[in-house]
Amino acid sequence: MSNAPRRTALDALHRSLGATMTDFAGWDMPLRYASERDEHNAVRTTAGLFDLSHMGEITVTGPQAVDLLNYALVGNIGTVGLGRARYTMICREDGGIVDDLIVYRLGETEYMVVANAGNAQIVLDALTERAAGFDAQVRDDRDAYALIAVQGPQSPGILASLTDADLDGLKYYAGLPGTVAGVPALIARTGYTGEDGFELFVEPQHAEKLWQALTEAGAPAGLIPCGLSCRDTLRLEAGMPLYGHELTTALTPFDAGLGRVVKFEKDGDFVGRAALTAAAERAGTAPPRKLVGLIAEGRRVPRAGMDVVADGKVVGTVTSGAPSPTLGKPIAMAYVDAAHAAPGTPGVGVDIRGTHEPYEVVALPFYKRQK
Repeated sequence: MSNAPRRTALDALHRSLGATMTDFAGWDMPLRYASERDEHNAVRTTAGLFDLSHMGEITVTGPQAVDLLNYALVGNIGTVGLGRARYTMICREDGGIVDDLIVYRLGETEYMVVANAGNAQIVLDALTERAAGFDAQVRDDRDAYALIAVQGPQSPGILASLTDADLDGLKYYAGLPGTVAGVPALIARTGYTGEDGFELFVEPQHAEKLWQALTEAGAPAGLIPCGLSCRDTLRLEAGMPLYGHELTTALTPFDAGLGRVVKFEKDGDFVGRAALTAAAERAGTAPPRKLVGLIAEGRRVPRAGMDVVADGKVVGTVTSGAPSPTLGKPIAMAYVDAAHAAPGTPGVGVDIRGTHEPYEVVALPFYKRQK
C-alpha cells in the first residue's frame, strides 16, 4: 500500500485555483487559496466554500441500528428524529474520547456517522467491533461521498438560488435530501465555523459540478473558496473543540467541559458508562482543569503544547492558538487549573519560548454570531 496522501474529487480544481495543498490526516487538502485572513473574513461577513471530503462517513443500518449506536456512543440516539442530527462522542471503556461525531438519522433504521478524518478508521473499527450481537450493519462509506460546505451569513441565499429544498424549514442540526444545482444531495444545516451554513453530501462524481455552481451563484455575494487554515481560526474563535487538541483519549467528555453529551438516562449499557459515571462525579466536585479562552495582550501567538503560567508556576496547557482576524489579537484555548480558570483571573500568561506573555482569561466562545 502506498503512503501517498488521498485526493478528494475536487483535487484538480483546487490546484487549478492555485491552492496551497497540505497533507492533513492522510489527505491532500487545500490549506489556503490566497489569503487566510480574507478567507476567514469572507465566512464571517459573506460566505466561504470548503471541500471537507476528508471527513469519514460510516453508515449504520438494520433493525437494531439505533440499539448499536446507543451502546457504542455516549449520546441518546433513540431521541434523534428522522431528518435530524446530533453531536456526540465515542469513548473507550475507560471514558477517554476516541472521537467527536455527528450522527444523522437518514431513515427509519438508517444512520450516518461522520467522524474526523484522522479517526475515521479507528471509529469504523470500533463500531464494527461493537456491532457484535446486534442486528445491524456497519458500512464504510468514505468513498461514497464528497462533502462540500458553504458557510457564512450569505450562505442561505446562495444555496436557495440553486435548490427548491425548504431551507427556511431546515433547522440547525437537521438534514434533508434534495437537489442542488441538479445534483442529488443530503443538505445538512451544520458547520464548524460559528456561522450559519450548510454541508452538502454528494456523490464524488458530482462534486465538481456542485462546486462550480456554488462558486458562480455565490460570486455576486462575495463567496470565495476557503482552506483548512481559516476553518481552524473560525472554529477557534467559535470555541469549538478539535480532536487531537481539546479532545484526546486522555480526556473524558467531562474533562473537556462537554459532559452534556453523555446521556446516562438512556436504556441499557454503553461503552464507558462506569468510567464516565465516576468522571461525572469528579467533575461535580472539583474539576482538575477547565477549558478556557485566552486573549493576548501582546502580539506573540501561542501554540498548542505551550505552558500556561501564573506566579511562576505552570497552571495549564495551550491546546490551540492562532491570530484571531475577528478580534485582531492572538487567542488560544487552554486547559487551566480551576484556581486560575475564572474569567479575568489576574497574572495569567503563556510561556512563549522563555518569555511569560500576559493573557486575559475569558469564557468561551470568543465570538458568537448575531442571530
